[in-house]
Amino acid sequence: MDVNQPLLLLAGLTPAQFMRRHWQKKPLLVRGALPDFKPLLSRPELFRLAAQEGVESRLIVQSHANWRMTQGPFAPRSLPALSLPAWTLLVQGVDLHAHKAHQLLQQFRFIPDARLDDLMVSFATPGGGVGPHFDSYDVFLLQASGRRRWKISRQKDLTLQPDAPLKILQNFAPEEEFVLDAGDMLYLPPRYAHEGVAEEAVDSNGKAIDCMTYSVGFRAPAKRELAAELLHRLAEFSDNESEDEGKGDKPSGIAGQRQRAATRYRDPDQMATATPGAMPQGLAAFATQAVFEALQDPQAVACALGEYMTELKSSVWFDEVTVSWAPQDRVSLCLAPQTRMLYDTHHVFINGESYLAKGADARLMQRLADQRKLTAAELVKASPAARSLLTDWHDAGWLVAGL
Repeated sequence: MDVNQPLLLLAGLTPAQFMRRHWQKKPLLVRGALPDFKPLLSRPELFRLAAQEGVESRLIVQSHANWRMTQGPFAPRSLPALSLPAWTLLVQGVDLHAHKAHQLLQQFRFIPDARLDDLMVSFATPGGGVGPHFDSYDVFLLQASGRRRWKISRQKDLTLQPDAPLKILQNFAPEEEFVLDAGDMLYLPPRYAHEGVAEEAVDSNGKAIDCMTYSVGFRAPAKRELAAELLHRLAEFSDNESEDEGKGDKPSGIAGQRQRAATRYRDPDQMATATPGAMPQGLAAFATQAVFEALQDPQAVACALGEYMTELKSSVWFDEVTVSWAPQDRVSLCLAPQTRMLYDTHHVFINGESYLAKGADARLMQRLADQRKLTAAELVKASPAARSLLTDWHDAGWLVAGL
């Protein structure tokens, strides 16, 4: 993507300008971000998706000042009647199940893939919403059909209502208000208070139009969560790399290839104690040194981070491979929509696994991560070792041939 090319999606701003002026700084309202946009899934298709095991969905019903939230899956007949106002169905990770939804997310790849989370679809009857709230991450709110009224605020008071099943702000004080129609979009930075309420809308024939809003959300790991995860992964790495690690152009696996040189706590000078409940100072010092040493290997830290940021959610699965692939087939390879792939200077990361990579094969794998596709002409240039690895990924369902 040319980050200096103006985009209608960003109200004529280039991605570079948007990131400098708005990202994590201030909202952006875009009228006609996607002109003539039509929902990527019909209402029945969305409801069928919400009925599936492994698809995260929530039903939110408001009655006066009371809120009720139920976790899916939902049998179609278990949802409220369409004539009942003020209810909302949220379906998470739609991009994993609908190819068009996955394609929509590609328009936001001027932001690193490591930050991109998923596409959530919200269906609401008139008056439906999830209450005034704030998100801890950036979000693009695209109106897919119908109409929704948004109220937003920069307020610092983020106190939540006690005992509510949702994180609803107790003292919401809106500062701006917009009505979004199909194709309009609103970007909000993290912790920006907002409330969206579905409004009635009809077409030229007087037929009611469903209110569907698409939320493009982003990952924002909490510092403590990230630290805990990295330390856990670093503890699994060994002190010594295997002899053949990093040789040649073949991306060599890191995870599971290190041999642990176990160093255990010893206290030969420990004296008899009359206070056995007291923590030994030597053990505290040993623990501090263990953490310090684990962080001294920048490659190990990078490896742990890449594995964590590409790890799949528990609800993700891959379809059974029905079409085999071999390098001589002269067809392209694409990353499956569920696949997460990143890279750094020395590694390639895919679906929670890490590989050392350098030379021509590293550049090939980096193109795969950036383009999410390798053409037949590009695959011809891959080494036998890289082709073998790509075949393994294809057989696992991580790559799709011929698209």
